[in-house]
Amino acid sequence: MPRDALVRRRFIIRGMVQGVGFRYWTRATARRLALRGYVRNTADGGVEVVAEGEREAVDGFAALLAGDAAPGRVTNTEVNEEKVKAGEFSAFDIAF
Repeated sequence: MPRDALVRRRFIIRGMVQGVGFRYWTRATARRLALRGYVRNTADGGVEVVAEGEREAVDGFAALLAGDAAPGRVTNTEVNEEKVKAGEFSAFDIAF
């Protein structure tokens, strides 16, 4: 796959997203979409997600993160495009 077909995005998700299975759902969803990266809780009660993969998969993932299927209640999502760092991630995991 051409390197420019890959994208990387960092999501900061706010709302009721800790203690509701959000990280586990995010990991399962990202793996189903063949994405690489991580999800972790933040100290301020949010969740940080870094996802890298094919643009179409990352776009779909972004929609799912903010959608009704996600556990808890998402009230705000910040999204930042980042430079792809090929080889940094081999899978999508929960970071602690």
